[in-house]
Amino acid sequence: MSGWVRIAGLGPGNDALITPEVTEALAEATDVVGYIPYVARVAEREGLTLHASDNRVEIDRSQHALQMAAEGKRVVVVSSGDPGVFAMAAAVFEALEKGPAEWRDLEVSVLPGITAMLAASARAGAPLGHDFCAINLSDNLKPWALIEKRLRLAAQADFAMAFYNPRSKSRPEGFVKTLEILRQECDPERLILFARAVSTPEEEIHISTLAEATPEMADMRTMVIVGSSRTRTIERNGNPIVYTPRFTPE
Repeated sequence: MSGWVRIAGLGPGNDALITPEVTEALAEATDVVGYIPYVARVAEREGLTLHASDNRVEIDRSQHALQMAAEGKRVVVVSSGDPGVFAMAAAVFEALEKGPAEWRDLEVSVLPGITAMLAASARAGAPLGHDFCAINLSDNLKPWALIEKRLRLAAQADFAMAFYNPRSKSRPEGFVKTLEILRQECDPERLILFARAVSTPEEEIHISTLAEATPEMADMRTMVIVGSSRTRTIERNGNPIVYTPRFTPE
């Protein structure tokens, strides 16, 4: 059988949220490639080789996957969430574009997954129920000035906003700046959701406002969702529901 590459999303953490399409690809694979904690989620079996690697080697990982496929292997490149959202799909295509011409004849497909953003939104209710945007707050691959520009423009346009990689141990000041920018552009009572490790046993959901939010509420396992000016809560017994109405008055 000729080789192929499937770029697959493993969802936010709970195995029940992995799609049947991804499960089928993993069952057919000869090799699985990915970041160490994501490969650890794949069960070992006879005939399957797991290739786990550290963070920040996405291009090397992608080249390895494509080369193995060129040798006839069936390779699944795994990401958490959806592979097309700040994950491995773009990295594989960067490697494909710059690699040997014969790689372009390989069968390469992307298998979608449930993103952390959508899982966090669903847990809270529907804070992304109207127009929204997603911003990766890491400045590893883009300058902070661009992040700040996008934050300000998204806030001025009154988008709900979902933030990936909000606060790393090595760069905790980025989220401090993010909250400062949002407080300059938005009402202090704007709702903000901190959803950590959604769908895992470590899940924590905290609803706050910009005025009350602190940088320590987020880490790299936290999805942060800032509501638009229309986002509201429905109080009830148990956790409140956070949602953004489908309409905006003229």
